[in-house]
Amino acid sequence: MIAAYEFALPVDVMLAVAEQEGGAIGQWKKNRNGTYDIGVMQFNTQYLKELSRFGVSAADVSGPGCYPYRLAAWRIRRHISLDDGDVWERIANYHSRTPALNMKYRVAIMSRSAKWAQRLIGMGIF
Repeated sequence: MIAAYEFALPVDVMLAVAEQEGGAIGQWKKNRNGTYDIGVMQFNTQYLKELSRFGVSAADVSGPGCYPYRLAAWRIRRHISLDDGDVWERIANYHSRTPALNMKYRVAIMSRSAKWAQRLIGMGIF
């Protein structure tokens, strides 16, 4: 995935997050806190407030193509660079900073990442 390379993320991690999120083009999923997770990468609308000053809209995140993956990779890179905790906790902050939700997501991402790494090795990519 080009987005992983662009933001210096391991490809297996980016694929694991994409698989875990399991969103779809145009999908809007309402969260308990009133925000929405949208598009293929289930990008949370709370981040759109910050990004709107750069012209990024909900349509950009919910639409087809590579842009939703680039935005997700940007966000994961920011979590890795700016947040506290080990790298897996920082990656899981993409989903939630709530400790129990973060831990559940972290375990899932670690497992999926290991599977993706094996697939990529088998394909001679990794």
